Amino acid sequence: MIVKVPMRAVAGFAAALSASFLAIDARAQDASPWQRDNHSAVRLLAGSRSGAVLLGGIAVQLQPGWKTYWRTPGDSGVPPRFDFSKSENIEAVTVLWPAPTKFDDGAGGFSLGYHDRIVLPLRIVAKTPDKPVTLRATINYAVCEKICIPIEASAELSFNSVASTEDSTLFAALDTVPKPANVGDPNPLTIRDVKRENGQVLVDVVTPDPKAVSLFVEGPTPDWALPVPKPVDHAPPGVQRFAFDLDGAPPGTDPQGAALKLTLVGTDRSYEFNVNLN
Repeated sequence: MIVKVPMRAVAGFAAALSASFLAIDARAQDASPWQRDNHSAVRLLAGSRSGAVLLGGIAVQLQPGWKTYWRTPGDSGVPPRFDFSKSENIEAVTVLWPAPTKFDDGAGGFSLGYHDRIVLPLRIVAKTPDKPVTLRATINYAVCEKICIPIEASAELSFNSVASTEDSTLFAALDTVPKPANVGDPNPLTIRDVKRENGQVLVDVVTPDPKAVSLFVEGPTPDWALPVPKPVDHAPPGVQRFAFDLDGAPPGTDPQGAALKLTLVGTDRSYEFNVNLN
């Protein structure tokens, strides 16, 4: 039996198939192939091509139970390292860091990082906006369950799309990056005061949910290894107080006036404070 198919149906099917292939090709152009190992995968994402400043991303997928680290790993861990020096027509790349999660490190302390899936946004400045831009990255990171495994991956991606299929993913990742704030800002979640007392640094936080807030601290240079601040049981009324000591400052350092970065993380928002220690 011969079945006759109307030509308009054939044309419609061909158009739909062509559109499907175009969509797949667009997605392929906006993300590099996954670079996989036994416990994770990593790739680059490209946002829309517009002007000299571009938005990109590094996407990392982790197997259940495994984690990777923030720019400051906490009491133990290995921070990621990135090399973009082999890129073409790129002046600078800035990695933007979503707010991390606190993990028990198994040794009485805490490590800071991510689990499941994370996208690190990249702010990319092109040397010449009207010329092709190709991002090449060597990515060194560690994935950890009970033990840590170092990973090195390389990826390459060109920025071609006027309207990238990865824009929504990249903008969602940007929303998870802590926003700049000042001590005393009238936000529902904020730092009210930072002071030194009896050899410790005390940080008073105002928060709508004291049980769901974390505080992290970084020193002015990478050789500062400050501990993760811990909540204090007996805090002044209306605040959640955190405390940490300065044992992780480099030997012989006078902490007076040191520039610290405090990251305050709540359930649905996070802020970053730059303070000078008095």
